[in-house]
Amino acid sequence: MRKFPFVPFAPRFLGGLVIAGLLIVAAWAIIRHPAPHAARASIAANRNASPSPVGPPWVYGRADARFTVIEYADLECPYCRAYFPVLKGWIDAHPDVNWQWQHLPLAIHEPAATADARLAECAGETAGNAAFWKAVTWIYAHTGGDGQGLPHDARYPDLTPAMRHCLASDRPDAAIRGQAAAALRDRISGTPTLRLQDHHSGKTIVLPGSVEGDALLSAMDWLASQPEETPPAPARP
Repeated sequence: MRKFPFVPFAPRFLGGLVIAGLLIVAAWAIIRHPAPHAARASIAANRNASPSPVGPPWVYGRADARFTVIEYADLECPYCRAYFPVLKGWIDAHPDVNWQWQHLPLAIHEPAATADARLAECAGETAGNAAFWKAVTWIYAHTGGDGQGLPHDARYPDLTPAMRHCLASDRPDAAIRGQAAAALRDRISGTPTLRLQDHHSGKTIVLPGSVEGDALLSAMDWLASQPEETPPAPARP
């Protein structure tokens, strides 16, 4: 399929029944999961800022991007591991989209999945946003996957005393459990799953699986064509 450059406000013809079918199946997400107005206001207020150096959610790409791809992922999931460099390359090529990580360790991959997630969270907590993504890259490069976890002789190269202290605490567990619980409340139980957000229209769409770039571009066009939500009027005193 020919790849077209993304034009934010000009809808593109959905080339092919596969893409059209994917969008139809996921259409319920536009109505069911609108982006909260408070969250959109917070994003708009930080258009010119860099991604936060500490604390989840961890974001890769430009902070002022119109669209966000939230990936629900498991660090022991072989499909997530294969998709990781593909999605990273696509985000690098599309500056109007950034990428947010959402932990969803699957029961079949425990306890390794949570152990991996704790390592990534502590890397981010102690060294910032870029360190989180570096840790995810390192974990995917070294884990056996499918719940096998990291080899016993694998040593994370940036394991500082501060990071050891974080790993000995329960701080990373709160973020991991909270993100996983939020995913399950939204009926997301498989990895990888993407939620594409349009910060202009306030609409979102859920796309299951390792979504190809052309399908993401078509979904972006579709979201961009939706009318923007009107913020609720302030309550009268």
